[in-house]
Amino acid sequence: MDLAGQTKGETRRRLRAHRRHLAASRDLGADAEAIADAIVGATPRGGTSSPGTVLSYESLPHEPPTTALNACLQAAGHRVLVPTTLPDRRLEWCDLSDPERSPLGIDAPAAADVAVIPALAVDTTGTRLGQGGGCYDRVLPMLPAGTPVLVLLHPGEHTSASLPRDPHDVAVTTVVTAAGVTEAGTPLRP
Repeated sequence: MDLAGQTKGETRRRLRAHRRHLAASRDLGADAEAIADAIVGATPRGGTSSPGTVLSYESLPHEPPTTALNACLQAAGHRVLVPTTLPDRRLEWCDLSDPERSPLGIDAPAAADVAVIPALAVDTTGTRLGQGGGCYDRVLPMLPAGTPVLVLLHPGEHTSASLPRDPHDVAVTTVVTAAGVTEAGTPLRP
């Protein structure tokens, strides 16, 4: 997909259309299991007796599925925090296991051991393009230094095409798809 010279808005429109096509062609049930297996295996303390706090999210229908992942993380003893979006586009976090969804605050990412975040695409320089609200642009700088950030994508959304990048964009290092875990900076085969 040629994205050269496009604004972020134009790029997002093209990537959303591409995602709808990809999601319709995928076995999302199989993808859910593959993503859960890939992340639980890659997550520090994934199966040990020392669980941690994982930021995750509840996927929308066209996004790579997170239900199985979140259940596996909880079964491994991790505390899984998921966001709700406030009117000002900041994210309020709550414990997924809390049926009341009691708010934990917008600063909850400061206690995360791992972050699993959404995106429309990631390029081979680690530029992540999200939905455009800036929600995760606010979250990523809150994470403790060295916190692994795993970006969920469908296969084919980790791209060698350069994505538009602003000075405030935080580069990411790891992409997870149903095909496995890849470092964002890995050159992609044509």
